[in-house]
Amino acid sequence: MKYLYLVDFNQPYPSSDGGLIALIAESDTECHEILLNEGLWFEEHTSLIMQAVIKSQKFALQDDYESGILEAFTT
Repeated sequence: MKYLYLVDFNQPYPSSDGGLIALIAESDTECHEILLNEGLWFEEHTSLIMQAVIKSQKFALQDDYESGILEAFTT
């Protein structure tokens, strides 16, 4: 079963970059790997990404979809 993840993540000051990422993944681990591979955040903050994944809203999907990022609303 796959899930729609809505991950809200903001990098700490001084960058203050972040946003909301909608993606499909089979697990928290796969979601984390997708986000790391996308390179949306500075490497020194990668440990915070899993925390954001765990806190994210997750919605079970009825059909089988390909894993990956659907939309990224970032600053």
